[in-house]
Amino acid sequence: MSGDRPTLPPVRLNSEAELARDALSAPLLARAVRLARWAGPDTRVGAGGELVEEQLPAAAAELGLGDDQDGPAYASEAWRVAVDTGLVDIEDAPGTPNSAGEEDEDAEGTACAGDNLSVLTSGSPHDVLAVWLDAFDVVFADATAPMIDDFADLVGENGEIDFDRLEWDPEEEADFLEGVLGNLYLLTVSEGGTPEGPVPLPALAASMIVPDDMGEPTDDILEQVSDAMMRLDDQFRLLEPIGLVEYEPVDEALMAEVGDEPAPPVDDEDVSRYGMVRLTPLGLYGVRARMLEAGVDAPAVGDLADKGADALLDGIAFFPELSARAETEQWLARREPAEAARELLTAARGGDEGGPLRRLHCQQALALTGASAESAVREVLPDPELGGLARVWLAERGAPDVPPPSEAMIFWLAIDTIAAQLAVEGDLEELQELVEGLVGQHSGFFDEAWRVEHPATADVLEAMGRLHPDKPTAKEARKAAFKARSRA
Repeated sequence: MSGDRPTLPPVRLNSEAELARDALSAPLLARAVRLARWAGPDTRVGAGGELVEEQLPAAAAELGLGDDQDGPAYASEAWRVAVDTGLVDIEDAPGTPNSAGEEDEDAEGTACAGDNLSVLTSGSPHDVLAVWLDAFDVVFADATAPMIDDFADLVGENGEIDFDRLEWDPEEEADFLEGVLGNLYLLTVSEGGTPEGPVPLPALAASMIVPDDMGEPTDDILEQVSDAMMRLDDQFRLLEPIGLVEYEPVDEALMAEVGDEPAPPVDDEDVSRYGMVRLTPLGLYGVRARMLEAGVDAPAVGDLADKGADALLDGIAFFPELSARAETEQWLARREPAEAARELLTAARGGDEGGPLRRLHCQQALALTGASAESAVREVLPDPELGGLARVWLAERGAPDVPPPSEAMIFWLAIDTIAAQLAVEGDLEELQELVEGLVGQHSGFFDEAWRVEHPATADVLEAMGRLHPDKPTAKEARKAAFKARSRA
């Protein structure tokens, strides 16, 4: 059944309203909005929609960066985001022939506020997030673009730009950053589906470079990790202003100490100096959106809240405990208790391989319901598959008039319970305790257990033979498993 497991743990996302507020407060998008409001008839743009150089100081001043030497660069970056996300509309200059009779590529156009500007002020949170995702795409493209120190080096003998000299593969660069963000997503999401602490940049770089089966990294691998660290340092500096990450850059003093590319740290004491990064709640949303678009199974808590009980029990089958509980609570919150219990019990039936796990999660879901579910639970008391868990639920609540289970039902429930625990590959010690407890409570357990009409009987008895620490008892279990297979 492991093939049915999601490739990523479920993530707990903030509400769309909270995420939209985060998006609007992201520094880069906020600057893009300010420039979109500033744009008007006097705004002059080049053929590609970029602000002409003479306009950049005024744009920087509009952003409050007039005295910052990097102000024009920040303004140019924000303007590009505004144009590419539809916050600004560009009106090309009328085609004016030059002296050679060709259209003048240097002709300047104008700009005005685009339709998406009003989306950010009056649209729904979902609409705001759609604009932010477009902005994320713009920044992602910038982060994977080549670094050009001297443009003159790219000009060939014929005076044209020789892009081959860049030694840049755009698809490879995009795949690398996608992989990094995917690994960061996985490292960020904890067992409970919520963000943990920041990830050291060396660990993130190593996750992309060092083979899983490598023991001690070679000098060549360490050099590749160092190269990747510096590459990521540049990229995360670009991604932080859009609100994707919180980033503590590589300490520049390290580069002064050891050269342009610091080696990975050798101990934990100075690891923070090599860069620390974490996805923000907005970043988790953004990376997950890109994963879903790429066809990756990236579940989120709450995805199943509006689906049927069958989808819920199958969907949470391999969720971590806290995530499964949170998902179930959201599902229950939308339903009346008795009706929810009926849906769950109906979905829990079945002799297929996934049946025991569905019934386990059904029992855990019923534990979150109140007394209002009692009538629905009592309805299945005669059911051979569900009667056992129904009695457990009623007994735990001290309900009166609970009929005692038959011996056949007791043994069926025991086999079903162990089958479910085996399916989730839970804690080995807990499973051994469960096996020992069941055998200890019932004398002649294996004499009766092999007769149980359950699809997993033989597999469960075989597993009990492996798990039970007492050799004679383990031998009894294996004999019982053989009998069960022979009978089948």
